[in-house]
Amino acid sequence: MYTSFFGLGEKPFAITPDPRYLYLSERHAEALAHLMYGINESGGFIQLTGEVGTGKTTIVRTLLSRIPHHADVAVILNPRITPVEFLLTICEELGVALEAADRDSVKQMVDALNRRLLSAHAEGRRVIVIVDEAQNLSAEVLEQVRLLTNLETATQKLLQIILIGQPELRELLDRTDLRQLAQRITGRYHLKPLSGEETLQYVRHRLRVAGASGEIFTPAALREVYRLSSGIPRVINVCCDRALLGAYTQEQRKLGPALVRRAAGEVYGRRFVPRWLRWGAGALVLAVAGAAAFAGLSHWQRQFSELRAAVKAASGAAHSRPAADTHPPAAAPAAQAPPPAASPPPVSINALLAANEADTGDAAAFRRLLSLWGTAMVNDRDPCGQAQEAGLACLEQRGAWAQVRALNRPAILTLTDDKGQRHRVVLSGLDDQFATLDLGERSVRVPLEELSRDWFGEFTVVWKPKTTHPRPLTRGMRGDEVRWLRRSLGALYGAAADPEHGDLYDEDLAIAVQNFQREHRLNVDGIAGVQTQVVLDTALAEPGSPLLTHETPRG
Repeated sequence: MYTSFFGLGEKPFAITPDPRYLYLSERHAEALAHLMYGINESGGFIQLTGEVGTGKTTIVRTLLSRIPHHADVAVILNPRITPVEFLLTICEELGVALEAADRDSVKQMVDALNRRLLSAHAEGRRVIVIVDEAQNLSAEVLEQVRLLTNLETATQKLLQIILIGQPELRELLDRTDLRQLAQRITGRYHLKPLSGEETLQYVRHRLRVAGASGEIFTPAALREVYRLSSGIPRVINVCCDRALLGAYTQEQRKLGPALVRRAAGEVYGRRFVPRWLRWGAGALVLAVAGAAAFAGLSHWQRQFSELRAAVKAASGAAHSRPAADTHPPAAAPAAQAPPPAASPPPVSINALLAANEADTGDAAAFRRLLSLWGTAMVNDRDPCGQAQEAGLACLEQRGAWAQVRALNRPAILTLTDDKGQRHRVVLSGLDDQFATLDLGERSVRVPLEELSRDWFGEFTVVWKPKTTHPRPLTRGMRGDEVRWLRRSLGALYGAAADPEHGDLYDEDLAIAVQNFQREHRLNVDGIAGVQTQVVLDTALAEPGSPLLTHETPRG
């Protein structure tokens, strides 16, 4: 609802775990490192605990996106199950085949699981079981978990188990009857809430990932977010999401502390007052008490001072009365302050569009955009077809300023004026606060804040593909397109070419694509779609090819 109003491509504060939005504070980075250690080392347990909403599940999702290729993982999200159901879930997650009669037998399932673990060990693979919300495990299931770690060879454990849970998990494992399991925990980490500075960076990070081009929350508002959320990420998300919705309904593009308090009040169901008001109330109470105590002492001092001042005034009047002075001196003329400098008139996008309506049609916009690539249109029909004949390609997109910056190519923006009429204008330059629009033969710099009022995320870029028919590239594909992809990534990162697998989209190439996508805030899926190819082509832009900014966005 409010995303286009703030120039965002998506909601930045959704409470569903999304690894793209992971903010690696010092605490989260250490927690993730502990889990990665647990995956790469053999045997035992790794324990990660944290208060509700501190980001444990998001870290687990991030961990799963970084699982090494030699690891097989079983994830248990619902631990309120029996020991039999627990074993059955692990077998199903790991693809262990079971006969129908064996699905109720603990012994048969453990034997089948042991065979699976021995097979994985022979192939050099690791098997990991991740249990989320582990504080809900029963003592019987925890005992079964402990017994699973007895599956081993002569030199190492065959199964690594990671327990994720709330602080109650620590209390559960401190029980005397579970001490054998607690003794096998090789790594423990407790995830704490964010600090004040980390909360500020967390909010800004999520807004940037969602496509924000500038600050939306004032510094005072961010301090209020930390005070009211205590640094718990889930509460931060809920409060910020509600605050953005409130600002949208009031058409406020900057959020102050009052909106944050109102949003927190809706979340918690009670009213919050500014911190200074509480301090002021306390200070007022102290002042009143002090004044009452001091009143008796100062009363007689005031009376004495007034009497002394009256005597002194009477004595001074008798000795220093001036001579006849019938006309008071004329007042000196007041110096006239210079008139304030006139502030520049605000840019009205609607006025610009109305004044240049003849140049805001589709054909006129494409004519200008293609001219930036050194190509002239023959006629007004099928501009993208004419671009293709010139070795170019059109890419239709819908997103936020972050996507426009990532592509870093001149684009045609679709604007909608106050009357609902659509206009097509060329965006030829972009910085942190201003955009350069080409309207006919003139260029105009306009504030992004003003432009965002009329732009709802629709835009078109033109680029120069290195293959005849650009298409998404994925694992298992072969050909010149894959060779170009590998060579381009190698040139960007200084990696040597791989002649043996040059035209094969293998796992190593998929990892390289994922790293590139992560660095440029694209969807990290390891598939080199057209958008990824455009960003890669821009990162290795040919001399003279048009760019929005000559500093290609990195990370």
